[in-house]
Amino acid sequence: MPKIYKDQDADIKVIKDKQVAVIGYGNQGRSQALNMRDSGLKVIIGSIKDKSWDKAKEDGFEVMDIPQAAEKAQIIFVLLPDEVAPDVFESKIKPYLKE
Repeated sequence: MPKIYKDQDADIKVIKDKQVAVIGYGNQGRSQALNMRDSGLKVIIGSIKDKSWDKAKEDGFEVMDIPQAAEKAQIIFVLLPDEVAPDVFESKIKPYLKE
């Protein structure tokens, strides 16, 4: 039988002081970024300069190019369309990953 985790099973304090980057600000990126910010996490957005960039700014996020966000963050959520995620990861995120 699978284990079911609930809110009381998690301790947000473990990541409270970490910088979180959400890469992509479409349907998934926006929803998750807003939820994480509402939970008290420090969230930045990595995006290309398009309407998603503008929407993230409008929503009050610090927005930057994807490589800058990847370099600045300790936790990275890649929430991009499947067809672009592998290339973006390899070229714009992977070079900035830290141990």
